[in-house]
Amino acid sequence: MFGLLSLAITVVAVAGGFVVARDFVVRRLRFVDGVRSPIAPWVAGIGVALVAWPVAILPLVTTMTTTLLGVAAGFGTASGVKALKRGT
Repeated sequence: MFGLLSLAITVVAVAGGFVVARDFVVRRLRFVDGVRSPIAPWVAGIGVALVAWPVAILPLVTTMTTTLLGVAAGFGTASGVKALKRGT
């Protein structure tokens, strides 16, 4: 029971992290030159994972969830940068 609920929380967190990061880059960081750096997705992903890590104290949130959230934020940032380069 808790395994399925934990999996659902992980899937929603990962999808939401990707969408929020991509939208933030496209809308808010459009004119920031630093976001176009190749290390920007790494910084965003590690930063999100570190900020979300204390939430793993909760019983349904694991450290895998927070790690995957960081990965999703990194991929979302990279996707947002690609969208900016395309002019979308």
